[in-house]
Amino acid sequence: MTSSCDPREHALLILIGLIALNILIELTLVAADHGLIGSTRWRALAYQNGAFWAGLLHNWRPNYAAQPWVMFLSYSFLHGGLLHLIGNMLVLWGLGRVVMLRLGTGRFLVLYFVSAIGGALCFGLLSNSPQPMVGASGALFGLLGAWQAWRYVLRRRRGQSLWPVWQAVLGLVLLNVVMWVALKGLVAWETHLGGFIAGWICAALIGGRAQPSV
Repeated sequence: MTSSCDPREHALLILIGLIALNILIELTLVAADHGLIGSTRWRALAYQNGAFWAGLLHNWRPNYAAQPWVMFLSYSFLHGGLLHLIGNMLVLWGLGRVVMLRLGTGRFLVLYFVSAIGGALCFGLLSNSPQPMVGASGALFGLLGAWQAWRYVLRRRRGQSLWPVWQAVLGLVLLNVVMWVALKGLVAWETHLGGFIAGWICAALIGGRAQPSV
């Protein structure tokens, strides 16, 4: 007897697994922070070896040979605490389901990781911050970029106004400004910008099998 797996169920399991991995990493570091497991130095060590450090693209000495390359993805699995994690995972769950159903599992993962890399690259090019950059928001802004790219193409094809797309883009810009002010500059807007652009370009290249709402 054989059984078939619904592609939608498979996609949902992959998304849950991605979210679970992020949660597991942060909960491990939180437990270590409170002395429940391992060492209270685990978070510092995780950031030192897995966060994105702009200086490593210049003249900083890496902790290991592959660090300047690994950090382009590893930073997206680290977070700055439970609130940071929860906010990002809620967005990933809500938006990720929609985008994954349009693309399928494989192309969704390509979009997600290309956006993460694009966010890191933009941060490295535009920021001179000596602080580490962590979080999944580069990838999440890539999902937003992909969604707006599809809306742009669909509305243009139908001869409809593109203003709703530009309105959404302006809303994201305003959101970043508000967050930057509220958090006293501790927002990697460069990563958000790079992720959004990478997601837009990636979506234009890999397409999708369904039409989004407008």
